[in-house]
Amino acid sequence: MILSRLMGVCVALLILASCGSPSKFRTYNGPEVTQIRVYKAERRMELWHNDRMLRAFRVQLGIPNGHKHQEGDRRTPEGRYYIDRRNPNSRFHLSLGISYPNAADRERAAARGVSPGGDIFIHGRGPRFQNARGDWTDGCIAVTDRQMEDIYAMVRNGTPIDIYASRAAARAQKAPIVVASNPALAVPMTSDAAVAGSGTPTASAGGEGPLVAADWLTQFQEP
Repeated sequence: MILSRLMGVCVALLILASCGSPSKFRTYNGPEVTQIRVYKAERRMELWHNDRMLRAFRVQLGIPNGHKHQEGDRRTPEGRYYIDRRNPNSRFHLSLGISYPNAADRERAAARGVSPGGDIFIHGRGPRFQNARGDWTDGCIAVTDRQMEDIYAMVRNGTPIDIYASRAAARAQKAPIVVASNPALAVPMTSDAAVAGSGTPTASAGGEGPLVAADWLTQFQEP
């Protein structure tokens, strides 16, 4: 009798603990992220809605110097790509795929007789790399797990991402500020978990004053 009561108490405590665990999926109701900008030398990533910056993050990279040329070189690529997939079950907490390699990357690698590589993501740290310092990835763009939850909610598939060697390089290229998503590359969500993480951005926040994305992010609890 006593044993059964103790088991019942333990089960109840486990249920309560699981109910109190925060979900990593968040919802976002702010302005659409129309462009991601990454400045490798500054270790900075910015989320933009047309000509208004919504959020900025300190990032960690792979080898920061130079464009990625081949598999295994650990470099973070440079150029314009798109967010083309997402992984709600990433071993790095959450991740958003970057459309490297593009056609030009594949042509350059083929001319050299090498593989261009792939699997470049924006991702969190996951359990293994919570205390990682410096540039530790194999070419990906890393943020903290908590930051990745916001990014995962804010950024939709098809969003352009421009990766520059530095701010000076970006200015030299005269990159456009106002951009639009590429709807042709948007991938429909089929997973409940992916939909939960994608959010449903609106076109405009309305009103005036600085945009603070944290005001539009709320904790999402899975059913």
